[in-house]
Amino acid sequence: MSFSLGMIVEGSVAVLLAVTIGYCAILNARLKRLHSDREMLGKMVGDLVQATSLANSAVMELKTAALEADTKLNERLEQAEKFELELSAQVASGSQLIEKIARITAAAKAHSVAETATPAKPVVEIEPQSRLHSALQQLAMRPGIGGKAA
Repeated sequence: MSFSLGMIVEGSVAVLLAVTIGYCAILNARLKRLHSDREMLGKMVGDLVQATSLANSAVMELKTAALEADTKLNERLEQAEKFELELSAQVASGSQLIEKIARITAAAKAHSVAETATPAKPVVEIEPQSRLHSALQQLAMRPGIGGKAA
């Protein structure tokens, strides 16, 4: 029996050794997959870090562009306000000049009407732009001026 008991023990050890080798092969395959997954995960993390840095630089560029656009817009707004004030002053000055010319032409018309002793025409209210045109025509038609500026 000792021979058969020795054979049984040797057979059992051989079976256990075969099972251990098989299990080691399975573990080795799993470890290889885990290792390749780890490499893939590392690559994904690297790609994510690169994408994050690109996004950060793009955000910084957008901030810079927005600040530049804001500065330029503020400069243009200030310039537009200056032009608006200048234009308003010129329009007011032009309106005053038209009123003066209208009064001068009305006085000149009244004076020429009094000299010619013709019946007075009713005074017609003229719009400011047509007043200027009318006043310039009347000044040009005066005999003493002959179309020359005073």
